[in-house]
Amino acid sequence: MSMSDDDRDIDIESDDDADSDNGLGSSRHTSTANFSQAEKRAHHNALERRRRDHIKESFTNLREAVPTLKGEKASRAQILKKTTECIQTLRRKISENQKDIEDIRKQNSILDEQIRRLEGNASNGSDLLSGDDLSDEDDALEQSDFSRRSKKLKTFHA
Repeated sequence: MSMSDDDRDIDIESDDDADSDNGLGSSRHTSTANFSQAEKRAHHNALERRRRDHIKESFTNLREAVPTLKGEKASRAQILKKTTECIQTLRRKISENQKDIEDIRKQNSILDEQIRRLEGNASNGSDLLSGDDLSDEDDALEQSDFSRRSKKLKTFHA
């Protein structure tokens, strides 16, 4: 099924209205039924120019949002490629940070357990825990602390 020129003009105008947030965009519509072919073409060209300007502005905004491209000149393909790389890097950092958060929660849990044991022994009159009581938790705490520190050093210099 082929669209008439009038249908295409209306279709293009409706695409423009999708950008309108207030729903009042329909008041901009003018019926093109009474226009000559030249007027319809001029109207279509204006709509197309506005669409291209919007795309150009969007790429400019995207380029400025990507730290490695900020203030640089770049093609659209470079902008898309660097944006993809930036998103992947941010996702990786989020994943690493979530793992760090989990490691810290485990450390807190171990430390909370050690505090409860110490408080329990203090109320029983015993000042110290035996070395066997804490050895497993200490090993786990030291291991997670070491792995978290090495991650932090990697992300700090990255």
